[in-house]
Amino acid sequence: MKQTILGAGGSIGIELAKALKDYTSDIRLVNRNPKKVNSTDTLFSADLTKKENIFKAIEGSSITYVTIGFPYKTKVWKQIWPPFIQNVIAACLEHNSKLVFFDNVYAIGGNNVNHITENSPISPTSKKGEIRAEVDRLILESIDKNNLQAIIARAPDFFGGTSRQNSIIMNLVYDNLEKGKKAQWFCNAKVVHSMGYVPDLAKGTAMLGNTPQAFNQIWNLPTDPQRITGEEWINLFASSMETKNKYTVLPNWLVKSLGIFVPIIGELAEMNYQYDRDYYFDSTKFNNYFNFKPTPNEIAVKKAIEQIKKADETDDKRTTTR
Repeated sequence: MKQTILGAGGSIGIELAKALKDYTSDIRLVNRNPKKVNSTDTLFSADLTKKENIFKAIEGSSITYVTIGFPYKTKVWKQIWPPFIQNVIAACLEHNSKLVFFDNVYAIGGNNVNHITENSPISPTSKKGEIRAEVDRLILESIDKNNLQAIIARAPDFFGGTSRQNSIIMNLVYDNLEKGKKAQWFCNAKVVHSMGYVPDLAKGTAMLGNTPQAFNQIWNLPTDPQRITGEEWINLFASSMETKNKYTVLPNWLVKSLGIFVPIIGELAEMNYQYDRDYYFDSTKFNNYFNFKPTPNEIAVKKAIEQIKKADETDDKRTTTR
């Protein structure tokens, strides 16, 4: 049974490929420059902004996973995400492939992030959130009207695996502490902020895709239920790194100002509603259904640091031997 990952080169896609080995040896990895994760993987190089490439990539697939990430710019998202997901849906329907969409929680805004469950209303309060809400609605409408077999698998911000560059907590906390600097946090370090551990999120995605009864639903992927604040996250990293837990908070006005000089910070500014109040991601539905125990945050932090150090050592060896 062929299972295909669209956007296989990112941190979630890589870990998902590892997890899918428990279910099939016929895994197709799709991105611009795919690389094998498992020895039996097949590679399909494609620009997934083109409709014909999406159809070719999905052809013959029993299950298609979407873990792709487009450049983190509202303008780009608006241009690419809606037509991309429309083409994915059309290809899945034509080729009779099930769809598993790895999603974030941007479609949920305001105080609805205080406690995020599968029943939280689609309520975007940001431009990027409006785009992700449109994507979610397209999938849900196709389930209802076109008999698409699909899952929306949601995740909070994440860390671990190979997610260093695209992980806010690794950038603001780990990288700064590693350099002997103060860790940084957005808006308010005293409020709850859930984070997902990449290997758990990927394993959960594979489990959902290979559970027929899980389809045509929204699922929150497995995340430690501990209610942990930004300050407590910093303490976990500092403790594991055996360094001081000093940090500074970047207020919303400063984030917006920095955006003038640092574009990526400017793109993050509208998402600060996730940091100025409690942001709690509840995966009780998944944990209970699959009897799954997510990796505790303290252990996840230690493993993430070990993974990063191992990757850095490997890169150093490669540089030395050149």
